[in-house]
Amino acid sequence: MAADDTVDIAQLTPDQQAALEQFTAFTAQEVKDALPLLERSQWNVQIAIAKFFDGEGPDPLAEATAAQDSIPPPTAARHENLQESLLAASSPYQPARANRPDPAPRIVPQPESTHRPGLMLSLLLAPFSWGMRFFSTFFRTFAYILAFLPAQVRPRAITASVTSGWKGTMGRRMLLPRDTAARFKREFEEEYGTPEVATGLPFVESGFAQALDAAKKDLKFLLIVLMSPEHDDTETFTRDTLLAPEVKDFINEPSNNIMLWGGNVLDSETYQVAAEYNATKFPFSCLVCLTPKEGSTRMSIVKRLVGPVSSSTFLAEIQTAINKYSPDLASARAERTAQEFARNMRAEQDSAYERSLARDRERARQKKEAEAAARDAEKRALEQAAAEERRAALREQWRKWRATTIAPEPDATAKDAVRLALKMPMASGNGRVVRRFAAATTVEELYAFVECYDILQDAEQGGDLNEKGAGEKPSDDDYEHDYAFRIAGLMPRIVYEPKDTATLGERMGRGGNLIVEDLVPEVDDEDEDDN
Repeated sequence: MAADDTVDIAQLTPDQQAALEQFTAFTAQEVKDALPLLERSQWNVQIAIAKFFDGEGPDPLAEATAAQDSIPPPTAARHENLQESLLAASSPYQPARANRPDPAPRIVPQPESTHRPGLMLSLLLAPFSWGMRFFSTFFRTFAYILAFLPAQVRPRAITASVTSGWKGTMGRRMLLPRDTAARFKREFEEEYGTPEVATGLPFVESGFAQALDAAKKDLKFLLIVLMSPEHDDTETFTRDTLLAPEVKDFINEPSNNIMLWGGNVLDSETYQVAAEYNATKFPFSCLVCLTPKEGSTRMSIVKRLVGPVSSSTFLAEIQTAINKYSPDLASARAERTAQEFARNMRAEQDSAYERSLARDRERARQKKEAEAAARDAEKRALEQAAAEERRAALREQWRKWRATTIAPEPDATAKDAVRLALKMPMASGNGRVVRRFAAATTVEELYAFVECYDILQDAEQGGDLNEKGAGEKPSDDDYEHDYAFRIAGLMPRIVYEPKDTATLGERMGRGGNLIVEDLVPEVDDEDEDDN
């Protein structure tokens, strides 16, 4: 904010400079004009803004000083009874108690209810009903015949009774409020417009209650125009006043904030509006708006125009009322905008807080889940390690037990012995092992020999096998031994399974060469891809 040439802002305190900057930013007022108003408002920004939009009221201190200088003499108390109050209220020469505009009622058309008389009453009224029906039929026929006469000779009452729509009562159906407004606008355009150019009046195509609610919501002026097609001044008022160029331009000006609603008193809704708004003479016009300065939240009638008036008078009266109440509506709009801005700001802050809180909750949840997953993984790893350790212990116990059950090697003089040459895996470091087995030895016995070969070797070098392999066989419920290798013949290649119950004599004959192959554990395709 740039300092003004005639104002030294450096002499102001920091709080006063902040108040000045906030006031000028909100009102877009010059610094030299803003400083006196802020000083009169004791540097309160809210009071200064309210005075800027609503105007400054009288100074209480000045009024108190003036009151002390000239104190009026006390007046005698006024006593009146109820009759005098009613007479004073009804008399047009008495001043009004409060200079407030009349409230604008909200009209909601009610459907007409049909009451059927009783049987006896229907019998008594039957002659009158037949007489009215006969008279109506005769009048319609007569009016239909006279309708063919030229317009200059034809009576106006006949024209009004025969012609439907804008200038007629026959055949006019009761519609919904929105459809009634659309029909009024269409008939108005057909009557006073031309096929090439419309009238240019922006009539609202909605019910009266909806138009009143929209004007109240948007803080606009609602101009109500009620017409009676059978009235002699309707056409003159419409063509010379409503359709005057200056009136149309004023109504269509967006800055004037005018909504135009019109109706035909032959319609039910418009008739109710005319009754509630005390329309005693047509054409009838009134201006309705919200009057917040009067302390009311209802719509009020701020101007009435009854009967035919000239376009200049109509425009001057409407413009005067609008100029009077426009500052109040502008202040209400500014207040509503500030409230809406504050509400949106609070909503955005609440939304941002909720989003931040949700992110914090999500991070806490993810952290808790990660900690729980880490604990579960650690627990599973410990359980798996314990299980592997226990299985390794049971496996070692089984090998020591199984080594004690393997039959010793037969003598060289045994004729039915089977001589086998076993090529051990390179990882075991045993190389090639040659041993004789009894012909009745099973294939599983051969597997057990290969599994316990290192224990047998240690027993041969160190002494007693029972001392080395002392132990009991693990129970079948705790441990089931699986061989991690396979024994196969070379040529032709034949794999001998450990569950094979055949003997070596049946499978090998007198001897053979075998190879011991370690089994490679199977891996999933995903693990292979990862590797």
